[in-house]
Amino acid sequence: MSITFAKAQINAVTESGEEVFLYDNGTWKYANQTDDAEAEIKLNDKPFTKDKNSTFVVKSKKANIGIWINPKNWSFTKDSSNEHAEFQFQKKGEDLYAMLISEKMEISLESLKNIALQNARSVSNDIKVVSEEYRNVNGIKVLMMQMAGTVQGMKIVYFGYYYSNDSGTIQLLTYTGENLLKNYHNDMEAFLNGLAEVE
Repeated sequence: MSITFAKAQINAVTESGEEVFLYDNGTWKYANQTDDAEAEIKLNDKPFTKDKNSTFVVKSKKANIGIWINPKNWSFTKDSSNEHAEFQFQKKGEDLYAMLISEKMEISLESLKNIALQNARSVSNDIKVVSEEYRNVNGIKVLMMQMAGTVQGMKIVYFGYYYSNDSGTIQLLTYTGENLLKNYHNDMEAFLNGLAEVE
């Protein structure tokens, strides 16, 4: 990464050639990011709760977070292919996937959004945020973000919840082909709404 100094920010270029601005408060943004991306994120005041058929909890070993799933519809494995993903999920017999990325460090939701975007751009340089809002899910405040981009020639949609507390930070992502989003949107949301704090 190359860095040049400016008045209240640092101008930098990432390893992939993207120009970014780094600020003293620890935040950053892409140099070509529009003002829309900086707009205040709204809170959806509708409560989101786990589905009554989600009867099995998959617990993180890094944070006091669990994912309540419907075991008739979803399978899961510990993810050994991704050093950051703790679990990989799949809707049985379907092209709908999910992953739980977890770490022990607490991170503000605002910073977590930037980290998630940076991670997404490392695999898809055309990734865009389609929608975002804060939600109350099973009594905890999460950031919901939906992104779309191209990964290895495939148009992919990511629909995820981001959450952090003093036990750690999680990114719970569902993803599928852009052409399948209408078919799977309700399943994705039902899966995500299984997110909860656990003992």
